[in-house]
Amino acid sequence: MRIVELNELETEKIEDNLSAFDENYIQYKLEGSIRIGIEEDGKIVAGLDACITAFRILYVSTVFVEEAYRRKGYGRKLIREMEERAAKMGVNTIRLDTFSWQGKEFYEALGYEIVGQYENEADAYAEYFFLKRIN
Repeated sequence: MRIVELNELETEKIEDNLSAFDENYIQYKLEGSIRIGIEEDGKIVAGLDACITAFRILYVSTVFVEEAYRRKGYGRKLIREMEERAAKMGVNTIRLDTFSWQGKEFYEALGYEIVGQYENEADAYAEYFFLKRIN
């Protein structure tokens, strides 16, 4: 046995094999994404990107509000709009993660539950994993 570097084709094959294996267990599959932003004076000042993964789970990969617009309800408006759209798409679980300097308290205030976390003292950060059930 030896460890080798995989090329792109070999990596795709491994990913395809995992997907085929997972198909035996994933009983409900949705597809789709939510990519929304808030515009002010012709400029995008806040945005959100999320995609459906497996089952009825929406994974939120990005939420960002320009500094001048923070603490004015822009993030909350994006999250609420995303939740409404997700429910209409058939999503029943939203998951996301955030670092300690980002939005931990923000997500807690919106009803998201911490389901995991870890701290990296050497690099002075923590990461939090959140879930919210909808529908």
